[in-house]
Amino acid sequence: MTMTHRSIVRISFAAALVWTSGCSEPSVEKVETAAAVPVSVEVAKTDTIEGVISVTGTVTPAPGAEITIVAPEPARIAELPKAEGDAVAAGDLLVRFDIPSRPAEVAARRAEVAQATVRLTTARAAVTRLTGLVERGVASAREVEEAKREEADAQAALDQAQSAVTATEALAARSVVRATFAGAIAKRFHNVGDLVESSASDPILRVVDPKRLQVTAAVPIADLPKLSVGRSATVSTPGSEDGVAARIVAIPPEIEPDRATAGVRLAFASPTRLPSNAPVTVEIMTESHKSAVIVPAAAVVRGEDGTFVFVVGADNKAHKQAVTIGLASREDVEITEGVKAGDKVIVHGHEGLPDGAIVTIEK
Repeated sequence: MTMTHRSIVRISFAAALVWTSGCSEPSVEKVETAAAVPVSVEVAKTDTIEGVISVTGTVTPAPGAEITIVAPEPARIAELPKAEGDAVAAGDLLVRFDIPSRPAEVAARRAEVAQATVRLTTARAAVTRLTGLVERGVASAREVEEAKREEADAQAALDQAQSAVTATEALAARSVVRATFAGAIAKRFHNVGDLVESSASDPILRVVDPKRLQVTAAVPIADLPKLSVGRSATVSTPGSEDGVAARIVAIPPEIEPDRATAGVRLAFASPTRLPSNAPVTVEIMTESHKSAVIVPAAAVVRGEDGTFVFVVGADNKAHKQAVTIGLASREDVEITEGVKAGDKVIVHGHEGLPDGAIVTIEK
């Protein structure tokens, strides 16, 4: 069987293709392409920045603006006229305890005073009588001296009895407690007729002056050197953008060991409507730096490999730049190393962005 001319030509052409493919080396060009990532940028600027420490705190009464009433000894509550939330004026009756033993003790001490008074009166009369008899030669000087010693002993006994009365009456007076300042009943723990113990763990009432509330802020120990009495601050409730002005009035002089934070007290610039024990957010102003290089806080990325920002270069690529942070405010951050004024830093779109990625700036 013979091949046709057309078949021979086809075989030869196919062989030529095989030979060409096997003997020639192709020209390989490796090209990497990627779509530009849209980002938003802000220009680093030079300005003054005030540092802010943001911490949590609790509204608390100022020193002397709170009292927790506890029974002077185990007793029964006889009167408790104020309800929780009621206003009180200075001198108002808050609680009266029924302590049966107190009246009897006061009566016994007063009887001792009466007896000591009679004894002293008798001793003084004896001294006067014997002195006259000595002058007439009827009594001896020794009898007068003994009478004077009895007078001195009677006076000492009277003084002791009067002191006992004073102490017993003071204890009896503690069965009635009155408000020492105007305020409100913040908490009522018992009712009339309840038997109570003389213990801080068994309180009766908690009275607070709402016009003298402060804030106790939990400030990290490392930030305490940045603070001083008089520093201004803003206090707000969680989730609220409206804040009220305050200032630091006390910083603890000593820090308890193994504590991560310290309680810094702040006073409101004007009376607050916030209730006692309310949780708050506190932003305390620290020092200020002039002519600082500032970028938005959103531009700063903190990761395992350090702190950095992405700077968009003239090549339209995002360049990962390590930075050193200075002061930080609510919205801005000071950059002391790594960025200069005029650099375009990415504030949105840098999440997961690789170093050197091509970007396009969104308006």
